Amino acid sequence: MQNLTIEIGFDRFPPEHTCDGEDISPAIRVRGSDAPYLAVIVDDPDAPRGTFTHWLAWNVPATGEIPGGIPPEPRVSHPVPAVQGTNDFRRIGYGGPCPPKGASHRFFIRVWGLGRELDLPPGAGRSRLEGALAATATGYGETMAIYERRKVPGPRPPAGHRT
Repeated sequence: MQNLTIEIGFDRFPPEHTCDGEDISPAIRVRGSDAPYLAVIVDDPDAPRGTFTHWLAWNVPATGEIPGGIPPEPRVSHPVPAVQGTNDFRRIGYGGPCPPKGASHRFFIRVWGLGRELDLPPGAGRSRLEGALAATATGYGETMAIYERRKVPGPRPPAGHRT
């Protein structure tokens, strides 16, 4: 299996890629793949109830970069063709980092090279995608970034108030 180099241009998620901002998918640069298609899984292994899947996408043409801003639709034609699955928010498409306030979480961006398009319906879940990847992936790479939502400070006691 080929080793892919995955780059996202940051090590901490900017707010525009999270639930605290516009919640838009980031651009993902992919080097080292000679496969015609890519698949992506973005997940959070630090979620309170176990690994939380934020994005599933496949049949993305391997052009060196998966562009940012892929709309949350089952089949996408712009800015790049793709098929998207159902994330753990129970929505199709990208759902950005949204950990509990005050907790720093790691988010893995995992990319596979595919020798052919996957025959999975839009909205398929992670287990179906992983099963298809086991049979067709020709390359793999990952990167990681963190995100921490800031705690909102509580109200201050009135001046002169003793606690």
